Amino acid sequence: MTLDDMTIDGDTAHIRGEGRHQAEPGDVARSLEAIFMIADEPQTLVALATALDLPIVEIKLALDGLIRDYDGEDGGTVRGFELREVGGGWRLYVRAEYDAVARDFVLTQNPTRLSQAALETLAVIAYKQPISRGAIASIRAVNVDSVVRTLLGRGLITEAYTDTETGAIHYATTDMLLVQLGINSIEELPLISPLLADGSDGFDEQR
Repeated sequence: MTLDDMTIDGDTAHIRGEGRHQAEPGDVARSLEAIFMIADEPQTLVALATALDLPIVEIKLALDGLIRDYDGEDGGTVRGFELREVGGGWRLYVRAEYDAVARDFVLTQNPTRLSQAALETLAVIAYKQPISRGAIASIRAVNVDSVVRTLLGRGLITEAYTDTETGAIHYATTDMLLVQLGINSIEELPLISPLLADGSDGFDEQR
């Protein structure tokens, strides 16, 4: 995409992308829901407008409508989730009053042995925390979206904070990991350098 492909004028900003699906006028909200169902990171207005090939003002109106819908306004039913803006991006979250329900559900699931990919990703987070998904993927040189979701679901990692400038979520390990490892602090993890066959690539300043 070149600068010629972009038309930006305040709330009417529109980023055109060739070959992109353009949502129908009455289908914008449903299209946004489809995006939020698969998005692991907060999505900016520009990203959403680009994905749907629509002006930002239309995206804003649709987001406002979804918020009212989920909050049970206009005689509707309050949902167990909500749409929130965090770190400059939008994402679906479990409502605070249902956090315990979601946590208990996760804990009742029959755990299976973590895959090698999950173990390697968990090690990266443990030694580099807090760390963003992008940084994890850079170190492992593979996509880690599904693995991060698995670790979150197991309660082994948590969302530490969201970068206010980039909207990237940074992850850290939980006390549950310490219990599973039988240690009292993450500082008790062994030094990483002797464990790496090729030195400490990606872990130069780590323990």
